[in-house]
Amino acid sequence: MNNKNKLLTLVIIMVVVIGIAAVGYNKLSGKYKEESGQTGSQEAGSEDNTKTKAPDFTALDVDGKEVKMSDLAGKPMVINFWASWCGPCQSELPDFDEAYKKYGNKIEFMMVNLTDGGRETVEKVEKFIGNGGYTFPVYYDTEFDAAKAYGVSTIPVTYFVDADGNIVDSYMGSMNQKTLESYLDSLLNSK
Repeated sequence: MNNKNKLLTLVIIMVVVIGIAAVGYNKLSGKYKEESGQTGSQEAGSEDNTKTKAPDFTALDVDGKEVKMSDLAGKPMVINFWASWCGPCQSELPDFDEAYKKYGNKIEFMMVNLTDGGRETVEKVEKFIGNGGYTFPVYYDTEFDAAKAYGVSTIPVTYFVDADGNIVDSYMGSMNQKTLESYLDSLLNSK
């Protein structure tokens, strides 16, 4: 066998191994979430009587002013962690913008951009938001204060906080409009 065939065979084997690992991971992580009762795989508004206070954090608004999450308290809140380079984030942002237009007077939206200063800069995000015509409020997590407070290790991830400041649900991954609206309706009806 020549070197090209060996390389091609090795690449095919690696793709198959990675595919099997991905399928296994998805099955096992789904089973783990079901067994441990983690949110994100459950129905919006499912009953869980334990309440966790939403961690406070500081981010920058579009004017560069520091804003604490607690400054926006008083009504239910959606906190979405995202980045402009993230494909799944990009796919859900139009639905978040529509939801903001529909629910923005009843629910506070914090669209928290993970702004690392390299791959994601304020300038890149501003251009991305402008090109997309998005109207939701963007907050820049330049110090990763918000990401640390919520233990964000993957994006997109969304937290739903009731008017009393308790996390009532969360969702990891990209949401479509129907799923997002079911969470928002549930958030409005949470006690």
